[in-house]
This record gives sequence, structure tokens and C-alpha cells, in this order.
Amino acid sequence: MSSHPAPTLSAQVPLWRQLQGAASILMAVRDGQSMTPALDDVDAQLRPGVQALSFHALRWLGRAEALRQQLAKRPPPPEADALLCVALALACSEEDAPYTAHTLVDQAVEAAKRSDATLHQASFINGCLRRFLREQGELMALTEKSPQAVWNHPQWWIDRVRKDHPAQWQEILRANNSRAPLILRINERKTTQAQYVQALLAMDIGAFPVGEHGVVLTEARPVNALPGFAEGHFSVQDAAAQLAAPLLLNELSPAGGAARLNILDACAAPGGKTAHLLELADCEVTALDIDARRCERIAQNLQRLGLQAHIVVGDASRPKDWWDGRLYDGILLDAPCTASGIVRRHPDVRWLRRPTDIAQLASIQAKLLDTLWPLLKPGGRMVYCTCSVFRAEGEQQIQTFVAHHTDALLMPSPGHLLPQSGASDAVFPDNLLREHDGFYYALLEKRSI
Repeated sequence: MSSHPAPTLSAQVPLWRQLQGAASILMAVRDGQSMTPALDDVDAQLRPGVQALSFHALRWLGRAEALRQQLAKRPPPPEADALLCVALALACSEEDAPYTAHTLVDQAVEAAKRSDATLHQASFINGCLRRFLREQGELMALTEKSPQAVWNHPQWWIDRVRKDHPAQWQEILRANNSRAPLILRINERKTTQAQYVQALLAMDIGAFPVGEHGVVLTEARPVNALPGFAEGHFSVQDAAAQLAAPLLLNELSPAGGAARLNILDACAAPGGKTAHLLELADCEVTALDIDARRCERIAQNLQRLGLQAHIVVGDASRPKDWWDGRLYDGILLDAPCTASGIVRRHPDVRWLRRPTDIAQLASIQAKLLDTLWPLLKPGGRMVYCTCSVFRAEGEQQIQTFVAHHTDALLMPSPGHLLPQSGASDAVFPDNLLREHDGFYYALLEKRSI
């Protein structure tokens, strides 16, 4: 899981060009495209500034859209609407706005004038933004009536989180709108958590430990500029994701006196959990993923870390295409999900998802659980996890599975970890603190019947 820092906006690139880029990202997201590939299409010189503005705009999009509805009852053409909403999102959050409101208005109008698609809307955009500056207090107060504006999430998402987590729903939504820090997982085969924190502090890079193997940077840096990157001393991985490998390996022993554990990492790309398994134990790991290009990422990551796995391109729901018939001691199933727990790292997710996605993904998760369970030896263990806060993809999924599989024993597990919530403290009384994404974990043991 990667962290997206908020880069310093480039002084060499005019703000109007960056605003155009951010508006094009918003249009792509509104068109159903993930922000990551959309950013890849942006010119390299523009990208850092466009990324920073896009992240900010998507975190404040609910408020921006509500303001635009107050300023113009009918939406302008898509290109102009995207530019106007980006400018409003940046102007309405005074406490962390990267530019003064007047600079934003001036540069947004310039951005409109410099594009054929928005040229004829420049005076409209100018009028809307100047009215916003004049009537900001009144307009902001009017938008307070809209939960989507207050929480910057779609209404259905707010309703779902509130239903699933009635006591913590506000905390979850608030966390989603915060910036996630850069978190590293230390490769214990190369160095230790304490040694690496000291190495960073020696370079005046603020850092502190999190969990058993993690290090949080107080300020994001390019990872390839950090000490030990090329030598494989660390990987980028959120603290919640770092719980998967230790949870599976704890008290797990090879079958029939074998020398090494035989483990399947299903849905393995880009390989963070595969690598963690190999860092912590001498084991034979099959890293399986359906996407051939993402499997190449697994290979690259393992090579940098000095680790080896058996990488297989295949569909986890079709074992007959790739399984060699040997039962596994352990299976790690990091199942496809809504990604509702990693919104702070991927602020576009909330705007891309639809309510029907939850049931569709829960169906895929159930199929994967049913299909992979027979591949586990008696006495073996499976970790099921999703980076989701929705109960249909976590607690409810596992309750249903255990009810239908009498040989499945649910072991003590973290359950639902809410973003930044520290809800895991009872299970993992370490220094995980309140710094992690939203996740769900279940540890299942296969009983002999």
C-alpha cells in the first residue's frame, strides 16, 4: 500500500496549469476512472503539483459541489464545472488551503481562459468565485445542512458507515479526510526497527516506531532518497497491513515434519505481505495474482529486498489452473474489496464506489474463501483480511463462513480496525497507537473432523 505525500507545489509551474491538471483528474474520477492511472497521464513536471491539488480537491469535493449548487442552480459544462469545483474545494478550506483565495480566483479564471473547452465559461467562473469570496460565511452556513458537504462523502457511504459503526462513524469519516503519513516496514533480515529510526534521526528525518516492525515518518519523503532503500532495508506499508504476516505465522508449524512452512499468498500483488512473510520466517511462499503486470511488481519488490517466492499468474478462484496439489500450512487471503478503509490514502475511492459494489465484492470474497479453504491442511491456518470498514466485507463475511464450515475455528483476531482508531489495542498491546488505516482481520484454524 503506497502513501501519497502532499508535495510542495512547484514554483516553476504556473498555478493555472496545475489547476487545469487537477480539473482533468476530477473529470476522470467523475467518469469512473481511478486517480492513480489518471495521474500517470499527467506531464511529469506538472504531476507533483497536480497530485497535491487533486488530493485536496477530492477531500473537500462534497463541500465544493454543495457550494457550486448554491452559486449556480444549473451545472455548467463538465470541464467548467470540474475547474470551478476544484477552485471552490481549495478556497473553502481556509485552515489548510495552499494559496490565498484571491490568488486561486485569479489563477482559476486564467486556467479557464487558456483552454478552448472552458474559454467561454471564464466570466461565469469568475462571477461564481468572486461571489463566493463576498458571501463565504453565508454560503458555507447554507451547505452545513447537507451531510455530504459536512463529511465530504457520498450520502450512501455516510449512511453505511453510520449503520455499521454507530459509535465511531464520525471518527471514521473524519479520519478519511486526514492526510495519511508515510509508514515503512523494516526488513528484519537487514536491520532493526530501532536501528532504522536512529539512522533516520541521524539525517534529521523525524521518525518514530509503530507496531512491531513499522516506522512512521513525521514528514513524507521520496522513498528512494531514504537510507537503505536500494539495499532493501524497508518497504512502504501501512501499520494495519503489517499485522497480516505475524498473525498468520504465529504458532504455525510445518505439516508432517517438513523443514519449511508451505504458504499461499492469494491476491498477492504488489507483494508487500509476501515479502513480510519471507522476512519473518524461513518458508516457501507461492505468491498468486491474476494480473501479470502486477506480478512483475512482486518480482521487482522481492529482488530489492533480497527475497524469493514462487510467483504465479492465476485466478485464486480457479485452483485447478495453478495448484500443484500440495496442501498449504497457511493461506493469506487479502481479498478484493471496496478499499473503504484506505480512503485517506486514496481520496477518490469514495467518489468512485457505488452502493451495489459492496454486495458484488462480498460475493467474490465468499467464493474465494470457499474455494481456498479445501487447499489448507488440517491444523493449518488462514488469515482473511480486507482493507475495508464495511461489516459485509469483514465480520458478517466471516460469521457466515464459520456457520457453513464446521471445520473452521475462528481464533482470537483483531477484527475491524478503524482508521486511526486504536481499536486493535486489546489484541495487539503494542505501540500501534492510533496510526493505521481501516482493515479487517480474521484468523481461522482448520480443525480435523
